[in-house]
Amino acid sequence: MNKRIIATLLALPLAVSTAYAQDSSGVRISGFGTGALTWTNSDQAEFSRPNQASGARKNVTTGVDSNLGLQADYAINSWLSVTGQGLVRKDAEDDFGAELSWAFAKARINDELSVRVGRIGLPVFMISDYRNVGYANTFLRPPGELYSQVPFSSITGADVTWQHGFGDTNVTAQLAYGGTESQLVGNTVDAHRVSALNLVAEHGPLTLRFGRADARLSLNTSTSLNTLLAGLRSAGTGYRFPQLNQLADELQLNKKKASFTSAGLGLDWNDIVVQTEYAKRKTDSYVNDTSAWYAMAGYRFGKVLPYYIHSELKIDSVPTNSVPAACPAGYPAACTPTMATLRGGVDTLKNTGIGQGEQSTDTIGVRWDFHRSVALKAQIDRVRPQNGHGLFLAPQPGFKGPVTVGAVALDFVF
Repeated sequence: MNKRIIATLLALPLAVSTAYAQDSSGVRISGFGTGALTWTNSDQAEFSRPNQASGARKNVTTGVDSNLGLQADYAINSWLSVTGQGLVRKDAEDDFGAELSWAFAKARINDELSVRVGRIGLPVFMISDYRNVGYANTFLRPPGELYSQVPFSSITGADVTWQHGFGDTNVTAQLAYGGTESQLVGNTVDAHRVSALNLVAEHGPLTLRFGRADARLSLNTSTSLNTLLAGLRSAGTGYRFPQLNQLADELQLNKKKASFTSAGLGLDWNDIVVQTEYAKRKTDSYVNDTSAWYAMAGYRFGKVLPYYIHSELKIDSVPTNSVPAACPAGYPAACTPTMATLRGGVDTLKNTGIGQGEQSTDTIGVRWDFHRSVALKAQIDRVRPQNGHGLFLAPQPGFKGPVTVGAVALDFVF
């Protein structure tokens, strides 16, 4: 759909809610945004956020870290409300695109229990509900090593949330179920039968979280992947290598099992700020099994908060390339070159795994809350790809890194 049309559709509920606001105090309009400049010290690859089609090189760009979100909440009565949220940011189509992030009805059963139905946030990270709200986070952007591992931010379905206080400790348990799709660069990935459990315990300045999500993944395959799968099946049948047909079935992403398990800790005590998360992704497909983590520490000096982050992404396992390196004696002359081409195609697929590659990043940054509801941030990342190009886009031949990424951002809420 045309982006201008989508943006107009997103604006309609907000305009309607604004009209209601003239007659009813039950409507609340709010928003958030980030205006940012991002650049790197290399023209050999592009630095981006997850699910972006292009990123930053040496030339300064506004697209990587800038966004704008608007939200409308309307209280129908004391126990029923509706919420809609629209977000504009750079996306997988190499342009600023508008999306409907949230659109749900919420029923408050009692003081501890509530139910939401519609498009809701998928609670797979510690900051899932506000990862795009720069002002709500200490860092300029969530560490890509961990936050790139799940390409979905919302599902269409329902969730149940229970909150209870045990003395000085507040516990929140959330269970969500539904389905969704996400636009990747050149592909669309669907998640079926998504179930997610999110447990949070808060005790004073300390927050602990555990989460688990399971789904069935399907990928609307690209032309190159379809060509590879057809080649494997044709060669497997023609040259009587049954393992090639089996490999093609393993590589085809069609309702394959996937899971994401994560845990996090947050501490905001006096002037000390600490946040860390660890996660593991597993799939029954060519998408790489991964482990990722980050740790952030900062100290508040009045309105200024300098911080440091270290983050890592590791590939735990990839599918075995069962394509023979060469054909046995007596096979047609074309067999060995065919195997070499197919083996190279499988290796390329294994090394990308929906764009996820090994890397680590060291980050230093500073946040300055110089005005009410406005914060200025500056951040420098030293990104070190490993065993390939990491999470960088459009790598040139010979690209290895490391790459230094700089950014300044103005975050605001209203």
